[in-house]
Amino acid sequence: MGVVIESEVWEPKPQLYLFLFFSSFLSIFLFPYFSSKSNKTTSSIYPDLGGIVSTPSSQSSFLRFQTSFLFIFSLASLNEGIQSVFGEFEYAYYGISREQVLVYFCVGSASALLFGTFFGMLSDVIGPKKICITFCFLHLFVGIWKNVTMHISGWIASICLALASSAFSFCFETWMVTEHEKLGHRQDMLSDTFWLMAFFESASLIGSQVLGNSLIGASAQKGIGFPSIAVVFLSVMIIIYIGRNWKETPLTGGVKDYAIALNACIFHDKKVCLLAFAQACLHFSTTVLWILWAPTIVADGREVHLGLIYPCLMGARMLGSTAVPWFHSGFLQVQIEDCLIFAFSAAGLVLSIVAYDYQEIGTLLTLFCFFHVCVGIILPSLARLRTM
Repeated sequence: MGVVIESEVWEPKPQLYLFLFFSSFLSIFLFPYFSSKSNKTTSSIYPDLGGIVSTPSSQSSFLRFQTSFLFIFSLASLNEGIQSVFGEFEYAYYGISREQVLVYFCVGSASALLFGTFFGMLSDVIGPKKICITFCFLHLFVGIWKNVTMHISGWIASICLALASSAFSFCFETWMVTEHEKLGHRQDMLSDTFWLMAFFESASLIGSQVLGNSLIGASAQKGIGFPSIAVVFLSVMIIIYIGRNWKETPLTGGVKDYAIALNACIFHDKKVCLLAFAQACLHFSTTVLWILWAPTIVADGREVHLGLIYPCLMGARMLGSTAVPWFHSGFLQVQIEDCLIFAFSAAGLVLSIVAYDYQEIGTLLTLFCFFHVCVGIILPSLARLRTM
């Protein structure tokens, strides 16, 4: 008589998705009501926020600019998400070993360090719009390469996608800030755009997972190339949209002027160095977490549908981004520096609990979600400090 061993499959409860969705919904739609109550005290505490009265025409102009930018930024985030979510799946499908995948990732990281670092300087010299288009062309090249050869080249894909990710991390933000200042919009409105960027980026990453799964379908052999076709289509769409709807002001300064400004503003300002260090720590901790979260969750031997956990983590980051206006310009009136101290401390405490080798999946998922809530708060806050 044979013995049948049933494996237990762990899935997050549907109530968690509903909680994240309705919490984000309430945070967004209740904020204007509570913030209007604090307008009287805002003008006296923060003159930059309440002391300037915007006309209806300036408000409508800003909303058009913000909507147009968030649309193109969401498409770019969708492109990034499709490539990152299904990159490892493609490696496994084509029989590439884990050791080779590790080598490809190291090569991509080294390329981003050696060449992607200078994208920021290059964008300040030639303009961020051209770097945004370069980002699209890198994704377009990888998508076409995968469809033409019908086989993934780890070296080409890892290098191009790493360079594209390096450009994505700053090019759209730099372009938005430059256009924002050129159009003469209020500086405090940047905070709204930053938290909306974090919100829509997380939503686009969830959408990229849904889109990729629907394109691949039940048969990976027939649908393995469809996500790459979607990347090609999105890249072409972004390039056309940027070329037609975004006009960039020509830069008057040269390389010599930029070198002087870089030396004065970066290397002789301790606050800028501290901000760069904080950003690097956030990227490092987030990267380590994304490498280890799946092995940590399945460490107790139970089968877990990791594809259902990924939306929970992104939903938690969306929820954290909606909390930013409550801290900065709502009735809480917390300074950005104090908010960052709280968020970094909470994230470090959460990861210290995980490092204690806690293996209950429900508790781990809660801790990981709380960490991504902190990330959703930190990202727009650091971006606002960069503009200062």
